[in-house]
Amino acid sequence: MSAAVRIADAETVRLLRRGDRVDVIAAAAITPPAGVVDAEPEARVVAAGVRVAAIPRTRDFSPDGGALVVLSVPRATAAVLAAASATSRLAVAVC
Repeated sequence: MSAAVRIADAETVRLLRRGDRVDVIAAAAITPPAGVVDAEPEARVVAAGVRVAAIPRTRDFSPDGGALVVLSVPRATAAVLAAASATSRLAVAVC
């Protein structure tokens, strides 16, 4: 199955090639409680070792808007990616 996901850092996507294996990492966008200065968002791997199927061409890679990547994943992983993208910023690490 193919799953299109938006990776937060468009410049990272420019480094990827079709066929690369990546881990997709979700970092929850949190607002620290009042008075807490050093709060960091939690990050977790939501898809491990998945293959990059395609990188859709776009005219502009927007640093703020991220960039799309199409990944070959099992059906259950596609659902996990969809849920994570609704609540978190996604990043990739090349395996």
